[in-house]
Amino acid sequence: MRVRDAIDTWNVYVITDETLAEGRSHVDIARDALAGGSEVIQLRDKTASSRRLHEAALEIRQLTWKAGACFIVNDRLDIALAVNADGVHLGQNDIPAAAIRRFLGQERILGVSVRTVEQALTAEKDGADYLGVGPVFEARGTKCDAGDPAGLELLRKVHQGSSRRIIAIGGINHSNAAQVIEAGAHAVAVISAVVTSDDIAEATRELRKCVMAQKCCTR
Repeated sequence: MRVRDAIDTWNVYVITDETLAEGRSHVDIARDALAGGSEVIQLRDKTASSRRLHEAALEIRQLTWKAGACFIVNDRLDIALAVNADGVHLGQNDIPAAAIRRFLGQERILGVSVRTVEQALTAEKDGADYLGVGPVFEARGTKCDAGDPAGLELLRKVHQGSSRRIIAIGGINHSNAAQVIEAGAHAVAVISAVVTSDDIAEATRELRKCVMAQKCCTR
């Protein structure tokens, strides 16, 4: 299976955040999330030095290979290429997706955060493989630059207007994951719902069950 085809298998997409993890590292978070069945890990750290980020990325790359999962690096094309990650995720204020795609090549995955249908269509045109849509709900203590919650209606609109896979993000947890899938998301991206849990593996496992159960209901 091609790396980019793996997006179709995603259910739970875990984004690392050491600030919320109460002493656990990016590598610790990734290891436990993979043990719980997460199909993709995104390494995200806006403050770490390049050297430290590279060291964490090398370890997570090995973990994801062993687990048969995908590894995405937030923002940092250089880190992603240096460790042979599966792809890069970009925000609206990062280098344009079309420019990153030229360096990333056609085999690796490119994701873009969007919060409007117009942004979704632009990202699709520029080569995005999936869209990180949100924030859907109010997020607890994460991504202060994400903006106000857009609600489930945004998911419905993007689902109707774009052919790309939709990864919903923002305040998603066990209690609302089913609503998100029903509204058109293909998978859920989470930070606090998993990272702040005492048992990251179990939190990931239970969230994945919720997502997969709803997918079965909506087929």
